[in-house]
Amino acid sequence: MGEFVRLEVDTERRVGTIRLDRPPMNAISNQVWLEIGECAQEAADHPDVGAVVVWGGPKVFAAGADIKQFPEIDYQAMKAGGAVLQRAMDTLARVPLVTIAVVNGYALGGGCEVALACDFRFAADNAKLGQPEVLLGLIPGAGGTQRLPRLVGLSRAKELLFSGRMVDMVEAQQIGLVDEVHPADEVYDRAVEAAARYAAGPFALRLIKQAVEDGTELPIDQALRLEQSLFAEAFGTDDARTGIASFIENGPGKAKFTGR
Repeated sequence: MGEFVRLEVDTERRVGTIRLDRPPMNAISNQVWLEIGECAQEAADHPDVGAVVVWGGPKVFAAGADIKQFPEIDYQAMKAGGAVLQRAMDTLARVPLVTIAVVNGYALGGGCEVALACDFRFAADNAKLGQPEVLLGLIPGAGGTQRLPRLVGLSRAKELLFSGRMVDMVEAQQIGLVDEVHPADEVYDRAVEAAARYAAGPFALRLIKQAVEDGTELPIDQALRLEQSLFAEAFGTDDARTGIASFIENGPGKAKFTGR
């Protein structure tokens, strides 16, 4: 457990919550980046976690990087230390479980990049997302220039990155930046409910995520070979045997999986 980021585990529902807790705005310092990566790895390795929620609490997800640190950073310092940001987000993005970012309030700059590294984004109806780095004469450095275009398309991503403007939830849902919008006092519970459903799913969910995440970075012929390999791997799981037997005996959608 870190000073500003901790993993909270609901063992009954098998949902782990990576909780950002650096009041008042969850500003992301170098330490917070490190702790996010550490908590993501802890969640991936935890035997009682089958899905993950990332939450900044009921007021704000994360209003961006800790700008107060920036005057002390020059080119050489960022060249040496910038990899910390990428490693933390890569660890979060590659958690072999379904991940859901729950956005209350602002998710800006680094906060938005944390949300982009998750599989899904559930947002409060009053939330705001954006990548305002250009307004400081900077660019996103924790995946924003790469994950945002892959999510909303090249032209929309360029407009958001070039302008640095914030996006409300009507537009965010229209362009696919968020997946679900709920009242602010309900959004975390709705995300945990969804995560619990994924946590009860088969080991195949891990294989699907690996196929999608790794496959989109490969040429199509290599991606298809990866899919073929993972398809074969699925047949070696207990869940596949359970699911096939349940389908034959009872029809679709009735299998109870163990995640193995």
